[in-house]
Amino acid sequence: MSYYRSTGSRGFGGGATIGLPTVTPVNKALMIACGAVFAGQILSGMLFPEFNLELYLGLVPVRVAQGWVWQLVTYMFLHSPVMISHILFNLLTMWMFGGDLERHWGGRKYLTYWFVCGIGAGICVTLAGAFRGVAIPTIGASGAIYGLILAYGTIFAERRILFSFLFPIKARTLAWILFAIAFVSNLTPHTDGISHVAHLGGMAAGWIYLNRAWRVTEMWRELVWRIRRRKFKIMPPDDRDRWIH
Repeated sequence: MSYYRSTGSRGFGGGATIGLPTVTPVNKALMIACGAVFAGQILSGMLFPEFNLELYLGLVPVRVAQGWVWQLVTYMFLHSPVMISHILFNLLTMWMFGGDLERHWGGRKYLTYWFVCGIGAGICVTLAGAFRGVAIPTIGASGAIYGLILAYGTIFAERRILFSFLFPIKARTLAWILFAIAFVSNLTPHTDGISHVAHLGGMAAGWIYLNRAWRVTEMWRELVWRIRRRKFKIMPPDDRDRWIH
């Protein structure tokens, strides 16, 4: 993926320019934290090769079920030391989408949303694996990042993203594509080592947060209002029918 934003300025050919994402304080701090922990993982592996840090700070479903609840937070900051593309892709995606969301919400709400999506993804992984006795650690911030993509596709739905650096698509379309991939991947057997449950769980947690779905009464009132709004008819200013409002 690449980032592309239509702006009011024009390039030499008169077309829209490419806008670089903004580096915002909270998003920057999260990216630095992920990078620092990644460096710590490499250093730990070099100095203590027999010590597996991922078993203690990664998300191991059976251990979370036994009370190791801190793993629901710490697993987000770990990434695969042998596959550098893992952390590079996650940090690139945070840089692409996180800055505009933080500027839109403010730092506190952005940080809250990031952790809600990440922890929500971790809970889904735990529920999917604990009862099956899964003891393999899940690591990475992908659950939180998929939540960011969902939020970006909701708030900045019409913005253009260069998908695979080639195809300009709307942010909303990108969010739907990634959701479909995660959903289908969870229905089919896979051995790619990717936790598609975490991706889907992060988007689900983000949707619940954005729609305030835990406030059942408020959500019901909003749903009723949306249904009633469809019945209204907008009349032109020169209409003389006094029975329609």
